[in-house]
Amino acid sequence: MAAAARTLRIGLIPGDGIGREVIPAGRRILESLPSSLGLNFSFVDLDAGFETFQRTGSALPDKTVETLKTECDGALFGAVSSPSTKVAGYSSPIVALRKKLDLYANVRPVKTTAGSSNGKPIDLVIVRENTEDLYVKEETTRDTPDGKVAEAIKRISERASSRISTIAGEIALRRQNIRSTSNIASVHSQPMVTITHKSNVLSQTDGLFRETARQALAAAKFSSIHVEEQIVDSMVYKLFRQPEYYDVIVAPNLYGDILSDGAAALVGSLGLVPSANVGDNFAIGEPCHGSAPDIEGLGIANPIATLRSVALMLEFLGEEAAAAKIYAAVDGNLDEAKFLSPDMGGKATTTQVLEDVLKRL
Repeated sequence: MAAAARTLRIGLIPGDGIGREVIPAGRRILESLPSSLGLNFSFVDLDAGFETFQRTGSALPDKTVETLKTECDGALFGAVSSPSTKVAGYSSPIVALRKKLDLYANVRPVKTTAGSSNGKPIDLVIVRENTEDLYVKEETTRDTPDGKVAEAIKRISERASSRISTIAGEIALRRQNIRSTSNIASVHSQPMVTITHKSNVLSQTDGLFRETARQALAAAKFSSIHVEEQIVDSMVYKLFRQPEYYDVIVAPNLYGDILSDGAAALVGSLGLVPSANVGDNFAIGEPCHGSAPDIEGLGIANPIATLRSVALMLEFLGEEAAAAKIYAAVDGNLDEAKFLSPDMGGKATTTQVLEDVLKRL
């Protein structure tokens, strides 16, 4: 007797800019998954972003948060146009969502495909702590005889460091299992996690992150994982010099943010790089490219990062088979390189890229 189909309710938060163009592509890919996977989807449209703030006075309406908490299994977030100068009453809705839903891990895979011209088979994941570090946004400014002095709190806790390192270890094990069962060639003979920090200077904060990560990854279930560490400045150098060496990289919030955006350059475009904001009971898929106001409304936004973010969300909702279908279809599009968006050197529109991926499902 066939198992009953599972229905997942997904919140759709387009946000600003090209988010309104790529999130519909994410919905289409979910609706087009093969019925043999036993998945059905329902959707709810939700508001957040700078334009929502300008319209309502709130960048993240309470209704959006409540709906995600009570009605949804997961969500897709498009982009946010955060202003570069201070706007009274405004703060980033995606940062607030991470806190309100306790989405403590930001997971960003960076991967080349067989058709890539890069020449280096990059397949790594950056796991970034999502709730603290300098991003607690506790800043003050004071006047002194020598002028203004601005200060910010950098907060690192044992709890946050332990759970981000634990999920990094779990991701490393899952990646190794996929490589083994799928006979995927890899430079890694065993799973590896690289702890990134600056404890040689910040001995208290980064020192605590380093020590706690070491302890978490010393658990018996992670005995097959090779654990190493890297000072963040040399990590940047080595990541660009030998990206194929790395498997899973775990880092505090600020370092992980910088490393993950920089790593996108290794695969050609932010338009290819997905992410997921993950907690113990919820996941939000989020492309890394931002709102891209320079191309908004032109119909040429690259949907690949969103489609991969959909797959990543499904992974953390326990639907790895569905995620694998999407990954394979996206990789097929990139390998053939017939329909590529302008950021990839092609001329295809958002719709043309999407339709090509859909055909490959």
